[in-house]
Amino acid sequence: MAGKKVGIKEVSQEAGVAISTVSHVLNGTASISPQVRARVMDAARRLGYLARRRAKANATALGTVVLAVPDDAMPENEINLFSWTVLSALSRDCERRGVRLMPITGNGSLTARGIVDFVQANSADGVVLINDDRPDLLRGIRASGIPAVLINGEDQDMHIDSVTPGNRFGARLATDWLIKQGHRSILHLTWQGRTTIRRRLDGFLDAGEASGLPMEAFQVFHAEGYAPALGEAAIRTWLDRHDGLGGVTAIFCAADNLALGALRALDGAGLSVPGDVSVMGFDGIVLGELSRPPLTTIKVPLEQIGPQALHLLEQRLITADEPRAAHRLELGCEIAVRGSVGAPA
Repeated sequence: MAGKKVGIKEVSQEAGVAISTVSHVLNGTASISPQVRARVMDAARRLGYLARRRAKANATALGTVVLAVPDDAMPENEINLFSWTVLSALSRDCERRGVRLMPITGNGSLTARGIVDFVQANSADGVVLINDDRPDLLRGIRASGIPAVLINGEDQDMHIDSVTPGNRFGARLATDWLIKQGHRSILHLTWQGRTTIRRRLDGFLDAGEASGLPMEAFQVFHAEGYAPALGEAAIRTWLDRHDGLGGVTAIFCAADNLALGALRALDGAGLSVPGDVSVMGFDGIVLGELSRPPLTTIKVPLEQIGPQALHLLEQRLITADEPRAAHRLELGCEIAVRGSVGAPA
């Protein structure tokens, strides 16, 4: 049928079935016998209809995307370089694809109803949420039927697609590596954050349990938040309570921000890094490369998170007529070895 436009009418003629049967097979809207379905799909494939249908879907899948983002992730500063880097990469990928990105912001005040209304008012194709995985918010988005993907968060109900770093495995990788450097007393500095941060604690404890060392060698201390100043205050508190390091030879921080604060506190206490104690972070933000000494860290592929989220959103739109389980994509992390970790004294 070269040169002739092929539609479901031609597919129905080729397969020897009714047009309505072809429609049901391609859209999954009715139960069709396996034999008839195979005949229809084979005809659609031979005529090139499937390839053209997929190409059209790919070309038109994303036009406008709403970005739901907390206020504290928007400004560029030393506290939110993780989010800023992710958002910048997402914005660049949207520009490259010709996708219009429309932000809606709010600090804990975003609601599912508000986001859904904003999406519908702007005729958007879907929504990308960053950092905000409140169950009520995600359930409301899910109930709306609007395609959505969550960045740097977890949907405990597994109904929303998501993209995160491999937090648990990255933290285990870091802790295992510190043990291999000879450290036998490691402090994990963290904070009471969302599930993604708790996964880093899980990975730290996983490594401790698998090490064969007593679990007393793996201590946990909580800062009041993830800002560098709060990491600095937490380490000062630890040093005061233990009249020094308390036998700790390495501090593994749940975020680079905490590690940068820890470096300041240790320097202020006259302690050498890595001579007296090693410090390791998690995230791979650019400030870690500029610290003194440069920060050894678990490097997250920050530039890939946004584009991968767009890909998931696009696939959700393309397969809108087909059953598709929620996808939870975890990106692999690696160790960036710099100057802040050494063998214990």
